[in-house]
Amino acid sequence: MGNCCGTPNSLAQHEKKKGRNKPNPFSIDYGLHHGGGAGHKLVVLKEPTGREIGLKYTLGRELGRGEFGVTYLCTDKETGVNFACKSILKKKLRTAVDIEDVRREVEIMKHLPEHPNIVSLKETYEDANAVHLVMELCEGGELFDRIVAKGHYTERAAASVTKTIVEVVQMCHKHGVMHRDLKPENFLFADKKETAPLKAIDFGLSVFFKPGERFNEIVGSPYYMAPEVLKRDYGPEVDIWSAGVILYILLCGVPPFWAETEQGVAQAIIRSVLDFRRDPWPKISQNAKDLVRKMLDPDPKRRLTAHQVLDHPWLQNAKKAPNVSLGETVRARLKQFSVMNKLKKRALRVIAEHLSVEEASGIKEGFQVMDTNQRGKINIDELRLGLQKLGHNVSEDDLQILMEAGDVDKDGYLDCNEFVAISVHLRKMGNDVHLKKAFEFFDRDRSGFIEIEELRDALSDEVDSTEEVVDAIIRDVDTDKDGRISYEEFAAMMKAGTDWRKASRQYSRERFNNLSLNLMRDGSFQFNNDGPR
Repeated sequence: MGNCCGTPNSLAQHEKKKGRNKPNPFSIDYGLHHGGGAGHKLVVLKEPTGREIGLKYTLGRELGRGEFGVTYLCTDKETGVNFACKSILKKKLRTAVDIEDVRREVEIMKHLPEHPNIVSLKETYEDANAVHLVMELCEGGELFDRIVAKGHYTERAAASVTKTIVEVVQMCHKHGVMHRDLKPENFLFADKKETAPLKAIDFGLSVFFKPGERFNEIVGSPYYMAPEVLKRDYGPEVDIWSAGVILYILLCGVPPFWAETEQGVAQAIIRSVLDFRRDPWPKISQNAKDLVRKMLDPDPKRRLTAHQVLDHPWLQNAKKAPNVSLGETVRARLKQFSVMNKLKKRALRVIAEHLSVEEASGIKEGFQVMDTNQRGKINIDELRLGLQKLGHNVSEDDLQILMEAGDVDKDGYLDCNEFVAISVHLRKMGNDVHLKKAFEFFDRDRSGFIEIEELRDALSDEVDSTEEVVDAIIRDVDTDKDGRISYEEFAAMMKAGTDWRKASRQYSRERFNNLSLNLMRDGSFQFNNDGPR
């Protein structure tokens, strides 16, 4: 899923240009109004291949799960060929922005020409309940998993992977597409063969761009985000930065810009100070370090283009790069990094599975507290008093922002659907209620801590949960060193690696720059005035 107000071709910008008094796309809850209810038919795709996916394909086991849907093994009934089917549930597409994101992802995948290192979109289907994207199946596993499985990992292997990733970037940029979410998890091997090609699999945050066009939406994953993204003024050069971060990790096993919190990560990115002192950097070639520096130049005007990266001596002579092992330390770090990502994915999957209906109910309860006259709508005074009842004194400016964002028909009131619609988007900022639900999934005995055995059990069906790997996770997350993970430690880990896009979507770009609002389960609000978390 992609962007909102940062792209000139977004729905909101489109309507603004036309000068029409259209409903705020953030304030239309398509999931509530059009989610399969009587008389409502939500149409997402412009020209799907067909309506009934079951006529041609059989959907099998689940391959993955995200915020908006599930990816299944998909088999062509006639040929027996296997594909992956990403089924996006319409009830999860709660606003026009969500719908536009899906449309754009499909348009970009159709727009990009066939490439050996980009997963291909085969067909699209849309029925009353979901949008189905039938794609090439990649069964060879994630990038880092393949690396750590090898006994001998070298600079030459890192050069080969980097060359592939930058060739994908070059193809995207050549066809006017900015990826915006390059990270190791978005690259899978096609199959388990040694010679399997590496493929880019996810274009959910990608956007079309024109030469010279600038973007301002904060999107992507913290570790891989370029400094100009944080400054809200960027172009396609951000993809080279992200590829440079991946290269740095490939060579030493840890991200170049790291901290305990998202704020700390952001500060490290802005400073852009590279550490070439820790092992194994002293034994890595000067050519490799030169390329890292030039890909991670904080000035996007000086940063290499994709073409220049591919012309760099280190990649031009990739097959001649040192074939000396980077050492067991690097392999161990990469394995730990990969497993930590899977731990976070599992936690996010728990959140995606359990919170949608439950939260909508909690939001409505909060609305009922505020609707003292039982009219089915509240004005700004009732909103103010309702928030005070729930223990929050909110400034007049913040109250006005809420009303402007949600009051679609501009009658001075928020009805229940308007209130739920605005709240559903605000909940994506990742509050503690979400994290507590995920924490409880791991804390099976309800002791208030995740113990080693609980962690091993929770990860047993997804990763090689050896004692070494589980110990490494505990060691990283367990900051007070008591041998277990508390909720506070778990929350810190999750918040240090979340998708910043969820904290950056804004109803009014100018008014919300320094406002973060979290909707709590009981319907109360908490304001943080120090920017995106």
